[in-house]
Amino acid sequence: MSEQTKPKTAKRDPLFRRKTAIGYKTEEKTVMRGYNLSELAEAGYSFCDAMFVLFQGRIPTEPEEKMLKYEMGEFMEHSMSPSAASAISVIAGRPNLPAAVAAAVMTFGGAHGPGAAHGYMMNKYLDRALAEGKTVEEIAKELVDDYMDNNQPVMGMGQPQHRDGDPRAEPTHVKQEELNIDGIYLRLQRSIEKYFHARRKKEGRSYVPVNCVGAGNTALCDIGFAPNAAWCIGSVVRGYSCAAHAVYTLKKGRAWAASRNEPMVQMLDLSMIKYVGPEDREVPKQGERQEYAKKQKESGEYKKWVI
Repeated sequence: MSEQTKPKTAKRDPLFRRKTAIGYKTEEKTVMRGYNLSELAEAGYSFCDAMFVLFQGRIPTEPEEKMLKYEMGEFMEHSMSPSAASAISVIAGRPNLPAAVAAAVMTFGGAHGPGAAHGYMMNKYLDRALAEGKTVEEIAKELVDDYMDNNQPVMGMGQPQHRDGDPRAEPTHVKQEELNIDGIYLRLQRSIEKYFHARRKKEGRSYVPVNCVGAGNTALCDIGFAPNAAWCIGSVVRGYSCAAHAVYTLKKGRAWAASRNEPMVQMLDLSMIKYVGPEDREVPKQGERQEYAKKQKESGEYKKWVI
C-alpha cells in the first residue's frame, strides 16, 4: 500500500476533550457536584437547594436556602415587561415554544432584567477598600461620587415603573437582616443608598430608591453567589414566567393573523395586552397551606387558569 492510499489516523478534536466539575451520569444515577440527584430529592432538598449545590458545590445552610428561595420567588414575575412582551410577540408566529422563551431571556440587559454589573461594581469597590485600608462607609461614598461626578447611573438604584420605590427591594434587605445574612455586601449597599440619597437631596434632585436587582444581587452575593451566577439565576427564574406568558398565549390567544373584519394589529402597543387573570388573593400562611390547597383543588376554580 502506497503512502497516498494509507488510511490516515484520525486526530481527536480537542473540543471533545473538555473537563467538567458539574456532573456525570451512569445507567443507575445522575450525579451533580458529587450528589446523587435522586437522593437529594428523596432527602427533601428543594429546587433552590439543588441550584445552590449546582453553582457553589455545597449544601446551603437553612438561612441561605430561605434567602435564595425568597429572592427567586419574588423575581419570577414582573408583568408586561420587555421580556414578557417578547415571549408573547414571538409565540404569535407559532415557532417552537423554546424560541419564544429564548427571545424573552435575550431582552435582559442594562435596562431590564437580571445582570452581573451591580455585583461587579460592589466587588470592585470592596477590593479597593481592602487595598487602600478604607471602611465600607468610606468606599461607598467614593463609589457614589465616582459615578455621579461622571454623570453615570449608580447601578442598583431606580426603577422606571416603580418611581416611589420597587416594592420588592426593601423587603429583600429586611429579609436578609431577619435571616442574619446582613454581610458585607448589604453593609455596602445600605451605605451606597445612604450617600446616594444624601447627594441627590443636596443637589435638589428627587428621591430614587433601590431596585430589585440592587437588593437581590446584594442578597445573592452575601450568600456566596458570584455576579455571573446571580445573573444566571435571575435569567432562569424570569424565564419560567416568560414561558408561562408564551404558553398562555399559545393556548388562549390567536396566532399572528388578521382579517378584514378586524382592526390592524399592533403587537408592540402594550396597551392592547390586558390582564384577565385571578383577582388579588391573600397568600395563606404555611400552617394553613395544606387545608388551603386542598380546598382550592376541590373547588376546581383554579382550572380556568391552568396552562
